[in-house]
Amino acid sequence: MGDDMDHTDRPSFPPLFQGQAVTGTTDPFAKACALATLGCDSGVLVHNVSPDMLRAAIVFAPEVSLEQAMPVLFTCGVGFQNSLGALAPPEVGVHLCWDGGLQVNGATCGRLRAAASDPDPTAEPDWLVIGIEIVLIPQSDDGGGDTPDRTSLYQEGCGDISPIDLLESWSRHTLVWLNRLQDEGVAPLHAEWRGLAAGVGEEISIAHNGETLNGTFVGVDEAFGMLLRNGDDTRLIPLSSRLEGADNS
Repeated sequence: MGDDMDHTDRPSFPPLFQGQAVTGTTDPFAKACALATLGCDSGVLVHNVSPDMLRAAIVFAPEVSLEQAMPVLFTCGVGFQNSLGALAPPEVGVHLCWDGGLQVNGATCGRLRAAASDPDPTAEPDWLVIGIEIVLIPQSDDGGGDTPDRTSLYQEGCGDISPIDLLESWSRHTLVWLNRLQDEGVAPLHAEWRGLAAGVGEEISIAHNGETLNGTFVGVDEAFGMLLRNGDDTRLIPLSSRLEGADNS
């Protein structure tokens, strides 16, 4: 299987996005961060479609504080759910994990990533990059037996979906939600996310500031910060703490 995309398979994106293909082992998330650091325009969409993985990243230029901008992470997640929902068989279910994990039929099938020019949640960053990774075919030969918590689109009956079609659809559905976020605020995104969120109401463990926190995931605040309840204490974990390079190990 070659690394190069056929010229007839170049994806088409909505006007807001400027597509840039990378191939081979190039990570489009890292590439997008590098381009953002050099001062590229908002809307650059770097993508790498290989036989086993779909990876893409979008550069944003927020005009609000980082914490206020972080809900863009979930516009990209909802955009993925909407796009796969439009292309996949009706029995395929997609859920969004608060930490960026993407679940298909209850098993992890990919993730969202985020990085920013400045990790200060109160500062307005020069750029914010949101990346997505989707596993298309199994990463090992065990058929899922050794990793029942991980899956691929092929294993979930989505093997006939063209990765290029999925990438294009993701960009279109994400743009719809970006426009709604700008025009209507976070309320519609909250409503959509609640119906797709994984783990709400469940006991969880999460790494934060070098420690492991345990409690019940009771929901999110307006900026999608996690509300984690332990006994009578409810703790807020900002969504910006999920940035790449943040101390959440």
